Amino acid sequence: MKPVSASLPLIKRNQTTKPDESPIYGKARVTGNGSSIGAILVDTGRLSAENADRILRLQVEQGKRFGDTAIELGLLTEDDVRFALSRQFNNLYLPAGDNSLSYQLVAAYKPFSPIVEKLRALRSQLMLRWFDTEARLNSLAIMSPGIGEGRSFIAANLAVVFSQLGKRTLLIDANLRAPRQHELFKLGNNAGLSSMLAGRIGIEAIARVPSLLGLSVLPAGAVPPNPQELLGRAGFPELLQSVVRDFDVVIIDTPAAHEYAEAQIIAARASAALIVARKDRTSVAQTIELARSLQQTGTMPVGSVLNEF
Repeated sequence: MKPVSASLPLIKRNQTTKPDESPIYGKARVTGNGSSIGAILVDTGRLSAENADRILRLQVEQGKRFGDTAIELGLLTEDDVRFALSRQFNNLYLPAGDNSLSYQLVAAYKPFSPIVEKLRALRSQLMLRWFDTEARLNSLAIMSPGIGEGRSFIAANLAVVFSQLGKRTLLIDANLRAPRQHELFKLGNNAGLSSMLAGRIGIEAIARVPSLLGLSVLPAGAVPPNPQELLGRAGFPELLQSVVRDFDVVIIDTPAAHEYAEAQIIAARASAALIVARKDRTSVAQTIELARSLQQTGTMPVGSVLNEF
């Protein structure tokens, strides 16, 4: 099996996404989820019914597309039209100004940006090489040798793009040393994976993400004094066996593999791992060493991804 390879560019807080050069603005017709662009924008408060009628009248007179007409009139922005088109085809993303999730979830906020296109390409390779194979177990650990190499970022955004594909997706934060996913998805972290493994809570610890259909998150929960022992017990593989029956894709965030031994335990339970390397931080030797150690424990390294920061 050849490794997955993709290079992810630097994320800049002020990065803007240029519109596609190809026409993207559909007519005000029923497609996708059954609602027209105008109806979606009216329902979400981005356009008044009166202005929608005004756009439709001018559209008919000039024979133009609904979105083009609305932008020419100054009643909508390109972002408004992209938002409506994504809603039509159930490719949900969050508009600028919506702070319900962290802006580091670029797949949710900037679905047309180059970095998210690379994430989609990575998703396609993972579907072909792991999730759509006969040997698949639906679960994949996201690993890296050291701290600060972007595991949580890659895991979170991969989970988002899989959910946008219509896959029932679960993101598990198994980094019981320094959990991040509850911060990215703005969830409570009093109860989570650690609580489940300790037998104090059940499957109700899994939280749905209302703004992203099909995506659920199991936060890490309170940081325990014995993460390696908790993850090494029978409860963790039993949990994975349970959730893979209910979800199409299970993405697992892990602690730094060369710092904490439980990362290997998590990967072995998932049966496969994607290795994250950070530009100018992770050496080739470290990446190769991690891949070899995974193979020695019976874990399949499905590939690696370069995270450019």
